Amino acid sequence: MAVHVSIHDVSPAWEAEIDVALDACHAVGAKPALLVVPNFHGRSPLGDHPDFAAKLRRLQADGHEIFLHGFFHRSGFGDITQQSDAGQFQKFFAQKIVSAGEAEFSDVSKSEAVKRLDDGEKVLKDAGLTIDGFVAPAWSMPKWLVPMLASRGLRFTEDHTHVYDPARQRSRASLVLNYASRTPARLFSSVAYCRLARPLRRFVPARVAIHPGDMHTDLLRHEVRDLLAWAKSDIVPRAQDLFS
Repeated sequence: MAVHVSIHDVSPAWEAEIDVALDACHAVGAKPALLVVPNFHGRSPLGDHPDFAAKLRRLQADGHEIFLHGFFHRSGFGDITQQSDAGQFQKFFAQKIVSAGEAEFSDVSKSEAVKRLDDGEKVLKDAGLTIDGFVAPAWSMPKWLVPMLASRGLRFTEDHTHVYDPARQRSRASLVLNYASRTPARLFSSVAYCRLARPLRRFVPARVAIHPGDMHTDLLRHEVRDLLAWAKSDIVPRAQDLFS
């Protein structure tokens, strides 16, 4: 089955780590999709870093897809939805269990989501980048977001279990392999999961998702290189290839 590779949290805030991840991908001939955050945590506006934007343009021209990846990659900015108790549990799960308060689109209002999509698209387009799709931070998004992406003509998004083509209203189950480095327990459990889950690739397409934090430890750098080597023969250049 096909394997698609991506680098998350692409921002000037993580430039050194992203370069290391790119080197690992290029070593196996992969051109990973780049999930670009327009203003990471409100502290790294892409527009203030023209050299980094120029690097992204060169990478896109060389075949790397560019996905809009939220706007701040952080919860707590702007207008959020008033939620029921069930919604509050979902928010707690997304913000505290799945991520460290980075599930940006899990609790925004519809109007705030429109604003962040508009603003994010403008930042990337002003940087000279073409948007190939959208991925919500921490893969957390309300159900109404996919139709909203479809209305914008976007052809790709994903969550923890599926990939979607909003414009064509299709989806497919997909295995995602990624590491968590927030705590030692998460680190070792995610390494074990990525090793044990690999055989599932025989049944569904897979996604290898690399994060900047993976580049901070020898163990995860090794695991990322090993995972890429395992996937090498089936890595596809475009996210749309996961639907084939």
